[in-house]
Amino acid sequence: MKTITMPGVGGGISQVALGIMRMGNLAQPKCDQALQTALASGINFFDAADIYGRDPELGRGSSEVHFGQALRHVGVEREQIWLQSKGGIFADEFDHLTRYEASQQHLIAAVEGSLRRLHVDYLDFFLIHRLDPLVEPTQVAAAFDVLQTSGKVRHFGVSNCNPRQIELLQAAVDQPLLVDQLQFGLGHTQMIDDGLNVNTELAATTDGLLEYLQTKQLTLQTWSPFQYGTFAGTFIDTPAFGPLNEVLARLAAKYQVTKNAIALAWILRLPMKVQVLIGTMTPAHITASAAGSEVTLTRQEWYDLYLAAGHRLP
Repeated sequence: MKTITMPGVGGGISQVALGIMRMGNLAQPKCDQALQTALASGINFFDAADIYGRDPELGRGSSEVHFGQALRHVGVEREQIWLQSKGGIFADEFDHLTRYEASQQHLIAAVEGSLRRLHVDYLDFFLIHRLDPLVEPTQVAAAFDVLQTSGKVRHFGVSNCNPRQIELLQAAVDQPLLVDQLQFGLGHTQMIDDGLNVNTELAATTDGLLEYLQTKQLTLQTWSPFQYGTFAGTFIDTPAFGPLNEVLARLAAKYQVTKNAIALAWILRLPMKVQVLIGTMTPAHITASAAGSEVTLTRQEWYDLYLAAGHRLP
């Protein structure tokens, strides 16, 4: 497993991270097994959120409860892993989103709730899950100061934010924002499309986000790397993505890995700080996907995959 280094944090952070969103309603032994498999595959970074999972008995945030139990069952020392959670999204009992909030009171409460559910003393990273249009940056700054001074959070970032939103927050907070977690992969290439189609009839939609992250040395964390649309499904072995799967299969045979590993390697080929979040809880899929960290695609192979996904070059 290759690793990345973040400014002010250090190195040894696995390029592939495990997202625990799907742990919420799994039987505990399966959660334990997913954690064990991830560790055996070289994954040492785990991504959570206070809204992940809703169990009739455990309530909202059950994914964090199950992961905290897995840490104890597997016998993982807290210092051996990097643990990240997110907060700021509210949903009702039917999982309909109702609001976003980044007030001082809520951000502090969100972290404290995650720590309780995870049974840990601190988070390595805390991200604002989606930025509230009603956000008051001074409130975020006050929350971050309290969380850092108390030792409850060591580093901070954002999720699903554009450059102007990041600048809005960074102008107010003293702590550097180190991460932007965004959907990205062969089925979700808007950030690449925009850069390639400058001065064409295709309008840009991401405000130079990919270039901004690279310039500022923020780490791009990619969620749903094998999905098309938002939650429409995976493009792996889906008939609608026949040409893409043909190229994935050809390269998988060449590098002796799976299609998932090649799709993951396509993301990691970007010349910037990138970390791919995989969300599967199936041990075989965790191992297979993590192997993509060891594959370095050629430039032409990278473009072959992009074109096979249905895109064109201007």
